[in-house]
Amino acid sequence: MLPLQEYISIFIHQTDLTLTNYIKSKLAPFQLAPEQNLIMMLLWEKDGLNQNEIAEKLKKDKTNIARMVYNLEQKGFIHRVVGEHDRRSLRVFLTDEGKKLGEQVIPIAEEFNRLVCKGITEEELTELRRILTKMSSNME
Repeated sequence: MLPLQEYISIFIHQTDLTLTNYIKSKLAPFQLAPEQNLIMMLLWEKDGLNQNEIAEKLKKDKTNIARMVYNLEQKGFIHRVVGEHDRRSLRVFLTDEGKKLGEQVIPIAEEFNRLVCKGITEEELTELRRILTKMSSNME
């Protein structure tokens, strides 16, 4: 059996926990969980996505996305609109409060990204993305 530190999956998981705990503390004052923030980041990039598009982009279960979208709507950050041509399709739009939230949270996300990537070259980041993509593909 390999020693615990030899399992790359455990190392990746521990790194993810460290990053998630850090950003969780930064987002707490905004009543925003890290996974909810991912939805908001998508909407700040392109408002009006439907829930299926969000689920696909985040590689998340549709039920999980529906729950998070509902919670974000309860907080007043977004609102859902039934699709014109397909009543089952719900489009998600930012409210004015959600747009204002972006003005505060996007700089935090950008600073977080700078901090995480500190001392890592573009070439190393490209290689890291390539390797993680390969690992992910190995699981499909």
